[in-house]
Amino acid sequence: MTTRSKTWLFRFIAILIPFAFVGLIELSLRLVGFGHSTPLFIPNPAHPDYLLTRPDVVKRYFPFQDNVPNVTLEPHFFLKDKPNNGVRIFVQGGSTAAGYPYGLGASIAGMLEHRLRASLPGKHVEVVNTALSAVNSYTLLDFADEIIAQQPDAVLIYAGHNEYLGLLGSGSRFAIADSHAVTLLQLALKDWRIYQLIQWLVAELSSTTADTKASNGTSSRTVMAQVAQTQNIKYGTEAFAAGKTQFKDNLTLLLDKYQQANIPVFISTIASNEKDFAPFVSAPLSAEHTKLLKELPNSYASLAKQADTATHAALAYQLGQFCLATRQTCAQAWFSKARDYDALRFRAPSHVNDIIRSFADKQVFIVDSEARLRGRDPQGFIGNNVMLEHLHPNVSGYFVIANAFYDRLVESEVFDNIRTIDVNTAWQRRPIIPAEEYAGFADVQVLMSDYPFTDFPQPVKLPAPSNADQHFGLLKHRKELDWLGMMKQAQRYYINQKDTQMVTKVTQIIADALPHDPMANLKAGQYLAQAERFAEAVYYYERAQRAGALQLEQTIATLKTKSQM
Repeated sequence: MTTRSKTWLFRFIAILIPFAFVGLIELSLRLVGFGHSTPLFIPNPAHPDYLLTRPDVVKRYFPFQDNVPNVTLEPHFFLKDKPNNGVRIFVQGGSTAAGYPYGLGASIAGMLEHRLRASLPGKHVEVVNTALSAVNSYTLLDFADEIIAQQPDAVLIYAGHNEYLGLLGSGSRFAIADSHAVTLLQLALKDWRIYQLIQWLVAELSSTTADTKASNGTSSRTVMAQVAQTQNIKYGTEAFAAGKTQFKDNLTLLLDKYQQANIPVFISTIASNEKDFAPFVSAPLSAEHTKLLKELPNSYASLAKQADTATHAALAYQLGQFCLATRQTCAQAWFSKARDYDALRFRAPSHVNDIIRSFADKQVFIVDSEARLRGRDPQGFIGNNVMLEHLHPNVSGYFVIANAFYDRLVESEVFDNIRTIDVNTAWQRRPIIPAEEYAGFADVQVLMSDYPFTDFPQPVKLPAPSNADQHFGLLKHRKELDWLGMMKQAQRYYINQKDTQMVTKVTQIIADALPHDPMANLKAGQYLAQAERFAEAVYYYERAQRAGALQLEQTIATLKTKSQM
């Protein structure tokens, strides 16, 4: 070997030494069990054929586990090995995509899964929810590689409200860093044990741990109270621009990942209550404003100039109400400005939908849920007719969003031979029961009894239940029944009432929660077969067979024949 070759060899070894040293430390830390990793999907302990979404996946962002906010991903089951006839769709987003406060039945995944199974006979349809409260585009991007590994046929996205105050958002208590690039780097490093060791050492040598523990008193508060910073983000400021850049850049990276994997993406515009919900934080109305408001319409020009010059949210909202009362077209513009000027950013400003619409191309399908929700009001406003509070839809609103996705899926021709299920049938079959609706109503009352709806937590007094369904929902809200207990009580009630339609619905919902239970799935298949919903019945009979039910081959073959007629 020549002297020159030896020199280059020594240089190469010298370069490798620090990497080898870091690798040795990383391996050692893993061998001794230091640190943790939190995968999005985990094995179902009740049946090896299934994976499920990990309920506490949010812990991946919190190396010090005592300050994790109260955010849980509702478990959703799907087959570990995608079958040859499988159609697998994943849903990403925040609390609206997850169906808050009702849960999976009102979610985009829940509303679509049953309908698509009926629409695609002969296919094993799975619509998997990965959406959870208080997350934003950083989490969507962080989940993407794990979703791609599960071979999705499409990804559906409804997100954008949490860019500022959601986990890792620029205005959140749980932001990792002020820099977008640094946040992405830390997300890439989060599973490395050596990085977790450095985090732990920094915390031990500083006041971080003490501060974190001091903040732990917020754990009993609502998620909104936990994630929001005390400081507000005014329209047009540097912090406001940072949220806009964060969303656009993360969405670009996210959609590029799916495009490179040749996965079609359906991304929706988002909506909030603009007509019936005043801004959370605004400069107060001055005495002059109050005087001029009484002099409308003569003072309109003066007030409009003041509202825009000062980006005054409360004044813009009052002008919107004036235009609405006098049936003028200016109402929509002022309601949008009131939302945009609101300094407490729990509702997405207008630019979020502008960014979403800018991504339309051959592999990104835009779903205009905002326009669909506007269509529910004769004057085209989004208010309490479809919203529970500032941005979470009621059951009707959730159905409108899911229906918009369904229609776009049909139009896209991504899936061949779709047998469309009409909107009225889909509404009747929506996978949510009145007990769940009442429990959701009660949960919203709790949400609105705390920040930012009130300065301090307030006691909640619920109306007395007026029927059996509401009674079951109240017991669930009080945690005297878990979800499954509530559903089984409702099932027995519907059986006693001889309400076959509701028995079929609740039995189907229970079976979806227990894919490993042969009897639950067999019952669902039987009820669906009796209702002549043969394609859906096949799905549950096959799942019952997979879970251990025997001698179903002939029944399944007969149902498959009937489903093709």
